[in-house]
Formats: sequence, C-alpha cells, structure tokens
Amino acid sequence: MIWLLLIFGLILLVAGGELLVRGAVAVARQYRVSPLLIGLTLVGFGTSTPELVTSLQATLDGSPGIAVGNVVGSNIANILLILGITAIITPLAVDPRTFRRDIVVLLLATFALIGASFLGQITALTGAIFIALLAGYIRFAYRQESAAPITAPATLAKTVDRAQSAPLWRHIALVIIGIGLTIFGAKFLVKGAIELATIMGISETIIGLTVVAVGTSLPELVTSVIAAVKKQSDLAFGNIIGSNIFNIFFILGAVSLVQPINIPADIMAVDIWVMLGAALALTVFAVTRWTITRIEGAVMVTAYGAYIGWLAISAGA
Repeated sequence: MIWLLLIFGLILLVAGGELLVRGAVAVARQYRVSPLLIGLTLVGFGTSTPELVTSLQATLDGSPGIAVGNVVGSNIANILLILGITAIITPLAVDPRTFRRDIVVLLLATFALIGASFLGQITALTGAIFIALLAGYIRFAYRQESAAPITAPATLAKTVDRAQSAPLWRHIALVIIGIGLTIFGAKFLVKGAIELATIMGISETIIGLTVVAVGTSLPELVTSVIAAVKKQSDLAFGNIIGSNIFNIFFILGAVSLVQPINIPADIMAVDIWVMLGAALALTVFAVTRWTITRIEGAVMVTAYGAYIGWLAISAGA
C-alpha cells in the first residue's frame, strides 16, 4: 500500500507538472508576456498552494509556528535542492534585466520576514503589508514585461502554436488541472513517505523537518524539472523565485490575517539565516556569467544535504 501511494503520487506529480508547464507557456504567448512573468505569478502561486494549505491548517489546529517553519523550510529547499537539481539537469540561463528586479523583491521579502522575526510575531497589520507589497510587485512586473518586446519561447513553440487557435479557457484549464494534480500528487507522496519513514523507525521530528518540508515543495520540483527538460529555463527560474516570494508575502500574510503568527525561537536562531544564505548564494551564482551552471547546482544540492544532516544531528542530540 505504501509503495502504491508513492508511485501514484509520483505519477500525479509528473502529469500535473507537464500540464502546468504546457498551459502556462500557452497563456504567456496569448497574453504576449514572458514565460518568466507567468512563472513568477501563475505558476509560482499555483505550486505554492500546498504550503498555503499546510500553513492555514496548522494555524487552525493551534500550531501557527508550523506555518513559519513550513515557509522557511520550503524556501530553503526551493533554492538549494530544487533549483540545484534543475541546474544539474540543464544549466539555467538568467535574464539580467528581470533578475535584478526579482531578486531585489526576493531579498526584500526575506529581510521583511527577518524583521518580523525580531519583533517575535507576524501581526495582522504586518500580514496586510506583506500582501500589499506582493500586489505592488505583481503590478510592476506585469507593466514592465508588457512594455518590453516579447520573444517567443525557443521550445514548445510548435506545440503552443498549434494550440493558439484554441480558446484561452482551455489553456487556463490545463494550468488549473495541472495545479490540482500536483497538489494531490504531493499529498499522496508525502503520506506514503511518512508511513515508510515511520516503519523504518525514523523519528517524527526528522520526518517533519525533511519529508513534510520537501513534500510541500514537490510541485515546484516537478514543474521546474519539466520546464528545464523542455528548455524553458525562464519558467523554471521564475517558478522558484515566484514561489519563494509568494511563500513569504502571501502565505504568511494570509495566515496572519486569520491569526497572528508567533515566530519560534529555534527557527529564528538558525533556519531563517540559512534561508537568507540560500538567497544570497543564488544571487552570487546567477550574476556570474548570468548562468547557474551544473557545478553551482551541485554545490547547492550539497549545501542542502549538509543542512539536512545538521538538522538530523540536532534533532538526535
């Protein structure tokens, strides 16, 4: 039964990621905006849905601290693990113009969360500010991308061109179905992994720090890998940056409107700084030749492995 859950979850994730990428690129072409912008918004929000559901449920269950851990852990995994794996599969070209804009917003979101952590709580007012900042960022990005000449994606062109005559709602339906499949796939895969880890005698602490954090990031992993394989590096890159921005500004913002979120001291002591370090490492790797190479991707994955190893040692101490 456990292996069936794992296999079924993986199948749903792959199928959902395929539909999500295909639909997102088609929407980008019909609206004449870049795949990067679609990755930052539509795909970024969609693949962040598991984090949103998990964080809201944790808050309603009286464990608001899990919301922060979920977001911080997912942001670390998104950059070091997922972007690292994606770069290993194929080096990711970075657009200097859009990167300068988006990395500034990502760093702003990261420092905003750090600032809220020093206050010890994310209040409803802080959450409202987070959501307002996100809305302003999306508006600015859309206006900037719409004003710039859009080049057609190098790949998927024939497939998307054939679909140009199809109504827009069909492409949007593909995106929605893709998001739904990735969410359910992640749910089944995480459930199976937790049961397997329990049988193997792994502590619940380690399961929570690894399986759950990575599990809610699986949609980003599948979407980014599929986009990378199809040579849609803009979509893969935008998906990760967009998801991380959404995780902080929207998820924590929305959850804090339901109930103020207290920041756990242990997350403030270490994990939030690892999240900042990951964002800074991404910045350095991206601006060097404006490409994230396979070697840099391997360094990121290795760093994530070291982080997980540290968590395991700390939990067992």
